[in-house]
Amino acid sequence: MHDGFEPSILAFCCRQCSYAAADLAGAMRLQYPPQVKILQVPCTGRVEIVHVLEALHQGADGVFLSGCLLGDCHYQQGNHRAAKRVSRIKEILGQIGVEPERVEIFFNSAGMGAGFAETCREFAERISRLGPLKHGESREPAS
Repeated sequence: MHDGFEPSILAFCCRQCSYAAADLAGAMRLQYPPQVKILQVPCTGRVEIVHVLEALHQGADGVFLSGCLLGDCHYQQGNHRAAKRVSRIKEILGQIGVEPERVEIFFNSAGMGAGFAETCREFAERISRLGPLKHGESREPAS
């Protein structure tokens, strides 16, 4: 852990399930880190690689996507496409010397308020252990 460091985290949450789970977590008064900023999207399948990379470039220390449970996507294959994109983003980050663990995908149904809150806490702890992302510094590619 880095003393005094509070990570900036962006969560892309699908409207159908994960955003509803976040809403349920709030209704249940479940605590999760206030540093997690939620951006509602129609489907995680609509989140492009450039959106995640731009979030990191603009100051986020970590980004996660949270979508419907696999097999239950309201747009059929959206969360599968998102999972493939997250895998590709992790490859890109590794190639430019940024920890791939700064990006992740999770799956939460609308009824998983407690699970969503736990996802936020665990991801925030992960990013806290990694420390701040050095924004704007040039990095050597990983060998």
